[in-house]
Amino acid sequence: MLETGANRRGLVVGGLVFSLVPIFYLHVVSAGQLNPITDVISDYVFVRNGTGWLAATSLTLAIVSAVLAVSMRGVGRSAQWLMGTWAAGLTVATIFPTDPTGDPTSISGYIHRYAGAVMFVALPAAGLLIARRFPALLGIAITASVSSAAFLVSHVSFGEFSARGLTERVLFASLYGLLFAIAAQVRRKT
Repeated sequence: MLETGANRRGLVVGGLVFSLVPIFYLHVVSAGQLNPITDVISDYVFVRNGTGWLAATSLTLAIVSAVLAVSMRGVGRSAQWLMGTWAAGLTVATIFPTDPTGDPTSISGYIHRYAGAVMFVALPAAGLLIARRFPALLGIAITASVSSAAFLVSHVSFGEFSARGLTERVLFASLYGLLFAIAAQVRRKT
């Protein structure tokens, strides 16, 4: 059973909603500078004040995810561990920013890239495990898994994939959907 108190529920839902504000803001202020079809979300660190705004989104998501991980009693330690791994990956990817497109990859860039790969596998996998207990989550967990695979494959494909930004935004929409769905289960089971 997923368990949480009223304060935790408020933190989770409020945190998810709050985390959307900075990323929407970055999309608006970067219009004409970054292309949401081709440029990945990590590139918002190159927008004026983008590092802080992007950190607000990712660190809030990390906190919310950690709270959810603690709240997920009865769904198995593996799901809790994967949620924690997602939260840790978000934190690491925030601390170690990406490199500008076309620049050589730095140590920070490599750490960012591999933290991203870990987190983009961990949350969909957690969703699939949680869906065994709560079948209503299965559709969004599968969507998150497929969109994660598409985004990750776009990084190892040959040639320049011109819609990488779009695939990442579809991925993030499905991950947000998954987090909101998990939070809804938390709310129903208390």
